[in-house]
Amino acid sequence: MYTKVEVTSTHTFSARIIHWGFILLYAYGIFKQLDDISELENSELLIFEVIFASIFLIIVIMRYSYMRRFETFLGARESIPSAHKYLAKTIHISMYLCLIILPLSGLLIAALFTQGITDGAVQDLVIEIHGFSADLSYVLIAIHIGAALYSRIKSEGVWTSMVPIWKENKSVTNKKIIKIKNLENKFFEKVEDFFSTPK
Repeated sequence: MYTKVEVTSTHTFSARIIHWGFILLYAYGIFKQLDDISELENSELLIFEVIFASIFLIIVIMRYSYMRRFETFLGARESIPSAHKYLAKTIHISMYLCLIILPLSGLLIAALFTQGITDGAVQDLVIEIHGFSADLSYVLIAIHIGAALYSRIKSEGVWTSMVPIWKENKSVTNKKIIKIKNLENKFFEKVEDFFSTPK
C-alpha cells in the first residue's frame, strides 16, 4: 500500500510551536466563553476578557505574519495544481479573518458594555457578528483538519511537515487512493483551464 520515501521539506520548530500553541489558546477561548453578556458586570471578569481578547488578537496577527512566509503545501512530494493551492489559501485566509474578527468583536462588546450599552440594536449586531465569526471558525477549522487528514491518507507529505505523529515515511501505492488523487488533480486542472481560457 505504501512505498518508502524521504520527506525533504518541513516546517521550522518555531512554526510548529506557534501553530500548536495557538490551538491550545483557541481551545481555551472556547472552553471559557461567556454564556451571557450580563456576566461582564463582574469587573474582574471584564478585565480578564479584555486582556485575553487583546492577547489572542496579537497572537493571531503574529501567527499570520509569520506563517504566510511558508508554502501552503509545504512538504508536498508532488506538484499541487494552482487551483488547489488557491482554494487552500482562501480557506486559510478566511480562517484568519474569523480569528481576527472574533477578538475584535469581543473587545467591542466589552467597550459598549462599559459605556452602559448592554442591549439594543448596536450591541445585538456586535454579538451576532461575534457569534457568527465563532461558528464560522469552527466550520473552517473542521475543514482544515479534514483536509489535513485527507492529505495524510494520500501520503502527500504535508501532514508530516507540521504534525509530530503518524509520520509519512512512505508514498501511497493503493490503487484506489491513487485513482482518487488523479481524479482530484484532473478536476483542479479543469478548473484552472476554465478560468484561464479567454472568454
